[in-house]
This record gives sequence, structure tokens and C-alpha cells, in this order.
Amino acid sequence: MAADTTENSSAGVVEKLKSYVRTQKGTILAAEIVLSLIILICYASSWYGGYTAVAICEMCFAIVFFCVFMMNLDQQFTAVSWVWSDFIRAFTGTLVYLITSLICVIRGAGDGALIAGGVFGLLAGLLFAYDTYTIYLQIKSARSQTGGSGTQNREERLSEGRWTVK
Repeated sequence: MAADTTENSSAGVVEKLKSYVRTQKGTILAAEIVLSLIILICYASSWYGGYTAVAICEMCFAIVFFCVFMMNLDQQFTAVSWVWSDFIRAFTGTLVYLITSLICVIRGAGDGALIAGGVFGLLAGLLFAYDTYTIYLQIKSARSQTGGSGTQNREERLSEGRWTVK
């Protein structure tokens, strides 16, 4: 009996994984994870392994957000603004990957693994920039649907009785 429930719950997770990877956001996050893993391998095999921290951090952040969005935890834990957190993650990933990758490509004379990691890092920077852009569009459309400020305006709050005039 316990084996059946474990098997059903793992099958449910696999189905959620398959269906989430087919979405645009799931595909972007999965590509970020895979690209960060490739960059991590390149940086780890180069003579200068100090850049591995960038790939490790960005891969871990992408895995966390992938799991949160896949399991719909963003709808259960509403204390965190997941959209803005994801925007900040993607924006900092863009900056960090572009800066470190340019440094690696310029500095990596004679170290093929470092140059390869830098080239993949530039691609990852572009992917993170695209992710930032899609999140920005999502935030912009959410704000335009709620009246431009993300909250109801003062007159609507007064008419609903949530504010009082003193």
C-alpha cells in the first residue's frame, strides 16, 4: 500500500516536470540549468577554477525557481513576490555572466576550457537577458491590468470602505 502511494506521487512529480518543461518559462529555466552546468564543467577544467562559483550560484538559483514554479509553490507562499524575485535573479544572472564571461574570453589565452566557458557564459548571459525581458513583460502586463500602479486607486478603496477619510 505504501509503495503504491510513493509510486503515484513520484509519477505525479514526473508528470508535473514534463508538463512544466513544455511551457516557455520551464524551457527557459531548464536551458539556464543545463547551460550553467556546461559552464561549470568548463570552468572547473580550466587552469583558473575561480569562476566556478558564478555557475554554481546561478545554477542553484535556477533550480530553486524551477522547482518553485513547477510545484506551484509560488501560489502557496504568497509572502514572497516570486515574480520580482525571479526578475532580480535573472537580471543579476545576466550581469554576472556577461561580466565574468568577457573577462574569461579576454584573459583566457592558452586556456581552451576557460575560453569555452566564457563563450558559453556569453550565451547564458543572453539567455538570462531574454528571461529578464519576458519577466519584465509579465510584470508590465500585470500592472496594466490592475490600473497601472499594481494596486487599486484611492477612489476605489474609499468606495469599498477599506480607507476612511479623516
